[in-house]
Amino acid sequence: MTNYGGLPEVYSRLETSKVVIIPVPYDETSTWGKGADRGPEALLEASANMELYDIETDSEVFQIGIHTSDPVTENSSPEKMVHAVHREAGKYIAMEKFVIGLGGEHSITTGFVRPYFEKYKDLSVLQLDAHTDLRPEYEGSPYNHACVMSRVRELCPVVQVGIRSMDTIEKPFLDHPRLFLAEDIYNHDKWMTKAVDQLTDNVFITIDLDVFDPSVMPSTGTPEPGGLLWYQVLDFLRLVNQKKNIVGFDVMELAPDSNSKSPDFLASKLVYKLLSYRFSKK
Repeated sequence: MTNYGGLPEVYSRLETSKVVIIPVPYDETSTWGKGADRGPEALLEASANMELYDIETDSEVFQIGIHTSDPVTENSSPEKMVHAVHREAGKYIAMEKFVIGLGGEHSITTGFVRPYFEKYKDLSVLQLDAHTDLRPEYEGSPYNHACVMSRVRELCPVVQVGIRSMDTIEKPFLDHPRLFLAEDIYNHDKWMTKAVDQLTDNVFITIDLDVFDPSVMPSTGTPEPGGLLWYQVLDFLRLVNQKKNIVGFDVMELAPDSNSKSPDFLASKLVYKLLSYRFSKK
């Protein structure tokens, strides 16, 4: 796969990089639009065409070193895939690397959260998503993409932002103080501080790209109308970074369209912006 940012070896060697990006090209349990297995490669390819200077933070975060690992390719079952991601992420977390996951379908996130939970007992997860993903199981598997936050909530609290689609079976599992529906937050920012206050000090962020409105992010398996826009998401992530310790994050569910490169670029830029917030001196 392409090295994130197209970085030369001096900025991408594992030994000297603070950040490790783990691609997981997995898309076995998606139930409508397929193609998320091609998401990591499309994101990485787009990232090679970014400007590496971030105007807002006046920084070049790539200088801390960003290593792109070999992809995790386990596909025998969703449960075994989660275990494989857990092992791979845990290996780099033990090396004190800041780990970023690239999906692939959202079920992968459980594998990234587990080793962070083992390291930070006060961990919470911030989920930016169109869907609650709180089914106990789906299509015979508790590791289906529609169940991912049920598995994560077995470990730690979850704050859900941007939600606008769910099934009635999920209603009993809602944690209303930590639920921020898209219809309640789309046209103002008063909710942001309330959401941040629901997080613990150490936060893992999982971003399902369908949290964005399809007008700017159509390349997802289920592009729900009524999503958030670029600057609103950045404003919120900036505030989270100011108030909390972001320990890692993932970006999931990019299903690239060969006729439109802008969603791939948005996803790659989102990774870089969040890294710039996390490691900027400003």
